Formats: sequence, structure tokens, C-alpha cells
Amino acid sequence: MEQSSVTTGNARERAGRRASFFGIGLNFLLAVCKLLVGYFTGLVSVLADGFNNLSDCGSSAVSLVSFRIAAKPADKEHPYGHRRAEYVATMLISCIVLLLAFELLRESAGKLIEGEVSRGGLLVYLLLGASILVKGGMFVYYRLVASRIDSDALRAAAVDSACDCIATLAALIGVLISEYAHVPADGWAGIVVSLFIAWQGVGLLRETSSKLLGQAPDPALIEAIKTRILSGHGVLGMHDLRVYGYGPGKYFASVHVEVDARVPVLEAHEIVDAVERDFAEHTEVELTGHLDPIVTDDARTNALRVRIAEKLSALDPAWTMHDFRVVWGEQITKVLFDLAVPFACTRTEKEILSAVTEVVRREGPFEPNVTVERE
Repeated sequence: MEQSSVTTGNARERAGRRASFFGIGLNFLLAVCKLLVGYFTGLVSVLADGFNNLSDCGSSAVSLVSFRIAAKPADKEHPYGHRRAEYVATMLISCIVLLLAFELLRESAGKLIEGEVSRGGLLVYLLLGASILVKGGMFVYYRLVASRIDSDALRAAAVDSACDCIATLAALIGVLISEYAHVPADGWAGIVVSLFIAWQGVGLLRETSSKLLGQAPDPALIEAIKTRILSGHGVLGMHDLRVYGYGPGKYFASVHVEVDARVPVLEAHEIVDAVERDFAEHTEVELTGHLDPIVTDDARTNALRVRIAEKLSALDPAWTMHDFRVVWGEQITKVLFDLAVPFACTRTEKEILSAVTEVVRREGPFEPNVTVERE
């Protein structure tokens, strides 16, 4: 979660541009070689693999543009920055890949129907073997850079390179079988290659669309944020943490920070401000804290809080209670709190409230007022 010079500012853009130029150059070279060899030999699987490399070249170009856009600072029209441009670029890459897969599948199926047996040769075997090695090296390179600068576009390129290794291997096997077993395996290999490309495109599209729709942040990031908040001077607890991603390495968060109610309001406000400054100076998360004073010196309230918390934990250990308050009255005593329930919990809100109400009323003549929150 700590800020890095590689994941912020121009350094990130430069690293992304270098990786994109690297991909454009190698993919273009592979594409030209395979398209020429595939055209002159009539091997549809080699042609399919060449078009796949050509699409990778276009994908790298899209990534290159996205890095430039993502590096632009926030402005009036985009107050949260432009980092999500990488997600849009990845979706465009996914659509290109799916279109290419369809065309290659159609061409390979036609080759199979014709039943033509294609022959390779030493040049074809050397080209496909070299392609596997090059794509394997690109996979490693993309993974290293993507991890260093936290780039989804380069992670997609790494996955693409790994799939290309498999697809090229399938093409090589198809050519070998076609030549030595005298069966039209080249068409089948082309179909396998196109299906691999389609699988890759669907996976990228699904993952990126999930992030654009507001995918939950990495649990490790959430835990790191919680730990940092709770380490703040004067912080007794926290709840209602919300984290929003606006592209790789760009996060905004809001949280309720619990402070002893006996602390003077200006001092309590400074405690929350100190937490916000700590995040602004040392992390990539822009945090907004809400002061939440809690009563710590009421023995009756504290004892009741502990008892109810234990009973709720027995119902479901994943449930957490916060904002616990008691309004003591001569006739009616109200018990108010929020209950955080994971999305994985299969109980309905009505069932949860019924169970919680029963727990509270078993502790005495209390009137519960409970708000159920999914988190």
C-alpha cells in the first residue's frame, strides 16, 4: 500500500510505454514472419497464429495510448483522474481478440471441410519453435513489469503471451501431424488456436468489466488500510470502511474513526486529521475520516455491549457490531447499533433482524433498533 515512484507519476508511464513498445516490435516481427510463411505454405494454423500476433501488436498499441491517457492529472471533467483509461483499453483489446478469434475459426473450419493436407518444413518448425520461446520470454517480462507498476493492461498482455505459447504449440503439433500422418490436422489446429484466442478474450472482457462496475478491492489492501488506521494515536476502533478504485494504484476511501467521547472535540478532530494526513503522505489511498465518539466510561452500557456481542458472535462469527448506544429510560430502554453482515451470508435481512431482536430482548426489557449493513 506504500507509495512507489514506479506506480505514481511519469515513472509509471515510462515503464508502461517501454513495455508496450517492446510488445509492438516483437509481435510485429513474429506476425510478418508467420503471415509470409503461412501464405506461401498454405498452412492455416500458421496464418491464424500470425494474425494472433498481429492482434497482439494492436493490443500493445492500445496499451501504449492508455498509459499516456492514464498519466494525465485530474481535471474539471475527471476530478478522480484518468487511471481507468487502462480498463477501457483492456476492454477494447478484448473485443479485438474476440473478433479475430471468430474470423480464424471460420477460416479454419473451411480448411477442414476442404480436407486439404498441408505440409510444413524445417523453416516452419524453426519459426514456430522460436515463437514459443519469444512468447515465453514476453510472458515473464510482462509479468515483472505489471507487478512493478500495478498495470492491468500489462497483466492482460502477460496472459495473452502465455496463451500464445499454447496456441503456437498447438499449431506446431497440427503441422507435424498433417505432414507425417497425412491427415488434415492443420485445420483442427487452427480451430484449437482460435478457441484459445476466444477464451482469452472472454476472460479479459469479464475481468475488466467487473472492475469498471466496481469490483471489490483486494482483501490484502483492506487489511492494510485497517491496520494503518487502528495504529493511529487516540484511535479506539473503526467501522464502515469503504474503498473505491479509480484505476490501478488509485484509491479513495471513507471510514468512521472511533474516538473516546471524553476527548475534547478539537483534539478528537485532530486525531482523525492525523490519520488522513498519514494516508495522504505515505500511501496511494486518499482517505476521508468521519469522527465517531464512543462512550467508554458507562459500566452498564459496556457490560451490555459485551454480552450482546458474544451472543451475536455465537449466531455467526462473521457478524460485527458497531455504533452501539443505549438510551436508558424509566419505562423503555432503547438499544441501538449497526450490524455488519458479509454478502456471503444467506439469511435475509428479515431473518437477521428477527434473530438479533430475540438476542437483545433476552438481556432485559430492551427495545432494539438495529440497522443491518452488507459489507
